[in-house]
Amino acid sequence: MDEQHTVRRRLVVVGGGMVAHRLVEALTDRDLDGAWQVDVFAEESRPPYDRVALTSFFSGRDPDDLLLGEPELWHRDGVRLHTNAAVQRIDTERREVHARGRRFPYDALVIATGSYPAVPPVPGSDLPGAFVYRTVDDVTELRAWATTRHLKRPVRGAVVGGGLLGLEAAGALTAMGVETTVVEFAPRLMPIQVDEGGGEGLRRLIEKLGVNVRTATATSKVRAGSNGRVNRMDFADGSKLPVDLVVFATGVRPRDELAREAGLPVGDRGGVVVDETCATGTPDVYAIGEVACIEGRTWGLVAPGYTMAEIVADRLLGGSATFPGADTSTKLKLLGVDVASFGDAFAESPGALEVVYADPVAGAYKKLVLSDDAQTLLGGVLVGDASAYASLRPMVGQKLGADPTAWLLPEGASAAPAADLPDAANVCSCNNVSAGAIRCAVSEEGCTDLAGVKACTKAGTSCGSCLPLVKKLVGSELEKSGVAVSNALCEHFELSRAQLFDVVRVQDLGTFSEILERHGTGRGCDICRPVVASILASLGTGHVLDRDTARLQDTNDHVMANLQKDGTYSVVPRVPGGEITPQGLIDIGQVASDFGLYTKITGGQRIDLFGARIEQLPSIWQRLVDAGFESGHAYGKALRTVKSCVGSQWCRYGVQDSVALAIALELRYRGLRSPHKIKLGVSGCARECAEARSKDVGVIATEHGWNVYVGGNGGFTPRHAQLFAEDLSTDDLVRTIDRFLMYYVRTADRLQRTAAWVEEHEGGLEAIADVVIDDSLGIGADLDAAMACHVDGYVDEWAATLADPEKRAQFVSFVNAPDTQDDGVGGAIDNRGTVIAGPTLEVRR
Repeated sequence: MDEQHTVRRRLVVVGGGMVAHRLVEALTDRDLDGAWQVDVFAEESRPPYDRVALTSFFSGRDPDDLLLGEPELWHRDGVRLHTNAAVQRIDTERREVHARGRRFPYDALVIATGSYPAVPPVPGSDLPGAFVYRTVDDVTELRAWATTRHLKRPVRGAVVGGGLLGLEAAGALTAMGVETTVVEFAPRLMPIQVDEGGGEGLRRLIEKLGVNVRTATATSKVRAGSNGRVNRMDFADGSKLPVDLVVFATGVRPRDELAREAGLPVGDRGGVVVDETCATGTPDVYAIGEVACIEGRTWGLVAPGYTMAEIVADRLLGGSATFPGADTSTKLKLLGVDVASFGDAFAESPGALEVVYADPVAGAYKKLVLSDDAQTLLGGVLVGDASAYASLRPMVGQKLGADPTAWLLPEGASAAPAADLPDAANVCSCNNVSAGAIRCAVSEEGCTDLAGVKACTKAGTSCGSCLPLVKKLVGSELEKSGVAVSNALCEHFELSRAQLFDVVRVQDLGTFSEILERHGTGRGCDICRPVVASILASLGTGHVLDRDTARLQDTNDHVMANLQKDGTYSVVPRVPGGEITPQGLIDIGQVASDFGLYTKITGGQRIDLFGARIEQLPSIWQRLVDAGFESGHAYGKALRTVKSCVGSQWCRYGVQDSVALAIALELRYRGLRSPHKIKLGVSGCARECAEARSKDVGVIATEHGWNVYVGGNGGFTPRHAQLFAEDLSTDDLVRTIDRFLMYYVRTADRLQRTAAWVEEHEGGLEAIADVVIDDSLGIGADLDAAMACHVDGYVDEWAATLADPEKRAQFVSFVNAPDTQDDGVGGAIDNRGTVIAGPTLEVRR
């Protein structure tokens, strides 16, 4: 039959979430003959979006950034997306659905209505100030409520539910500066994913972040205040908690009401019953995602839903796919804390063995579940440090091939074994992509980089936790194929960052234009421009706001302050070693008071001033510079702080003067630009009160001098620093740190922390020690001279800007009103056009 006269079959998809999007994408990609006309009915006002990433909405991410896939999907021939179009009725006898007062016939129907938040029957759960956490509209309403309370204290919030969703909600509240308490009925957090030890470790980590945790606690009532809004929570044990808002995150229930009304069978605990093909008992009616009850249960994870979508797409096109079971592995970063669970996490398999590593001080809990012969990996739990998750999860059911403790011990204690994954190993559980599929994309499909493999296989396009492993597989397969693996900085520079640093240094290049002309192409991008700016700053070629380099800087470097989510900026003056005089405290406090700034003691023993508008920055800097302060470089990829304890000055345990050393080191390395931020710590004894071993360079006093540790950091993947040298004199210590930092600055990749640099450096820490301590490359004197040049050439960036009228003139909100300034007592409009009140303005977290 002529293609023009082919009658398309009608597919109606009820629901417009992530799983519905995957179904439409999979079907249209494979339906080369155009056999299907697809209508998607979405209840919400926007196209399908990444519900898993909702918390990023509170970190300034635009809701449109959450939209899934390419917008062109909804403009393909034969695809129609109906938003604000809830389906009211399904008529399986007439094979039609009712929406917007019309009837839409179907040849096949897919129910993908997802789930709704389960709110427990707690009196007061419907009061103003009580929320759920499910959709963009939910979180928009929550943010509006939390950020518009006119209180003279921080907003107080509670989250009922300590599971995945509850901790996500707690992270959202914390991001808005809400004093947050998590209330969990079970005896531990995340009871479905982690065991007792993991739950306890997770609790400690979250409490360290300032979130209160109450486990084994039942909420009996939410009470209203005199204004009719949420005011207090009462608990079954008789205790009470004053709150301004409550978020219920106690799980979800399948939205199966349409199916029930249509006479479709549902499970005992809800959900449309389907078989292994995702088909109901009614012809041509399917259910997928959280609304589907398959294998006797519903699945509240996106990965099984995506698998179901792929199965239905295959079946609609005449295939024979069936549900293979679901991977319930999860890896999340809740409140900035890594949590991962995979396989038989609770050791329920007969004869299962558990290998556990716990470090309460470092906040790490790791458990592997093994077969009774301790050879085969069955599952595991990782809390605090889930860096091994990407390598371990695909090996479930496989032999580890090494001592299992090698996977659990901290960095530097034992190297995790390097084993080739079998082709059948599932690398991307969200999109069900195996190691073999990734290798095939390289060897047979011609993909030569990570972006190409992602587009070809969809690996890493959902949660992204598998990307490090995908990248490693791609690189390994390219090398096997004889293809050189590119370490180019970006499309404009074929050189790596380290190579670019060397040519700029050797050829004495001083401008981006000059560097681009000799070694690059095009006009540059947001990857290479800041890198070149950092290299030039590291080589001391001038002020960051000089004409040619100013346009290269990231937002924070460009204004020498940290942009906050409300469009204002924070200012951090340097407080070397954390030592400050009473007058210095008074001066900073007076500046904060005069400009209406919120003040916060940072983890690096400094004072952060929040809420400054761009035109106020020079006035604030001037006051601070006049009081003897300088830029703390909190905005730059540079030295941040050198944290110290009180050492032998005051502490009866101190064996060396840690404060004096910390001050000397901070003044020596201040302003040193690097591939990533650098933090140091100096402890006056082995009690380690300065937490030096969590820093890029940590120094711990001994009876005979100083021990130096390197390659530690906090953040997304915490690392303990590793011992580098022992019992050094102060002069030897400084020379060792000089060379280590300068070698790192010259050779690390873009945005690579020292921990990752040490780990990936050929030969590891031992090879770095050969260069830095034993001078195996003969560059010690050159590294010494480079650091001496930095120290001699240091100039405070704030003071230099204030002294240069051209640079200072950049700090205005309106180009047509350049003289507009504010001494902290008048009203104005900020640099994003937001009207700000005058003297009554209060900046809150």
